[in-house]
Amino acid sequence: MFQVAALYRFASFDDPAVLRQPLVDLCADLGVMGTLLLAREGVNGTIAGSEAGIAAVLEHIRGLPDCAELDVKYSTAAAMPFQRMKVRLKKEIVTIKVPGLDPARNAAPYVDPADWNAVVDDPDTVLIDTRNGFEVGYGSFAGAIDPETKSFGDFPDWWRANADRFAGKRVAMFCTGGIRCEKSTAFLRHEGVEDVVHLKGGILAYLEQVPEADSRWHGSCFVFDERVSVGHGLVEVGEKK
Repeated sequence: MFQVAALYRFASFDDPAVLRQPLVDLCADLGVMGTLLLAREGVNGTIAGSEAGIAAVLEHIRGLPDCAELDVKYSTAAAMPFQRMKVRLKKEIVTIKVPGLDPARNAAPYVDPADWNAVVDDPDTVLIDTRNGFEVGYGSFAGAIDPETKSFGDFPDWWRANADRFAGKRVAMFCTGGIRCEKSTAFLRHEGVEDVVHLKGGILAYLEQVPEADSRWHGSCFVFDERVSVGHGLVEVGEKK
């Protein structure tokens, strides 16, 4: 079995390029594969390897500026889910194309997975899936709105075209691992929305922590590796049926 770690952290890197090669070298030495994105705003990615290898890479990342509180979600894979290791330099670690957002300071409050069902069940709350339409096709929460976007960068235009529909409502947002919601909720607050929350740790944390018998989730959760999708308990599902 291989350990898989989905991670992100909004931080402040003066020169992300300086951080790249040490990560490349460390992952190569440890047999860790996957993708890591580095930008001035932080780090994001998913990696897989032995437990010891993953632990060493995470220890290195936690030693980077502002990364001690790195967000990590663990799962397993029967086979190595990546073919190589990539460490890429980007303008954003998750692309929304709205200048001036600061998710590290302005993201909305979290809702813990254990409390998320009450949010889903609340008729006065607008539940929005911030993932793209392809991902939503694998599964989502009961009653969630699908913006039917092709990429996360389309979300701001969708929101601005539909914002009047949600005036005066509480907005609750969710995504795969939490990172897109950090930005999308920061964006909504930038747009003047005051009552907005998001699922802490994303769908992956919910599927890991909430018993299937109590779940409001339907289907599986698409993941960005060769496992394709996972279900409750983060068990590998594969292609949707």
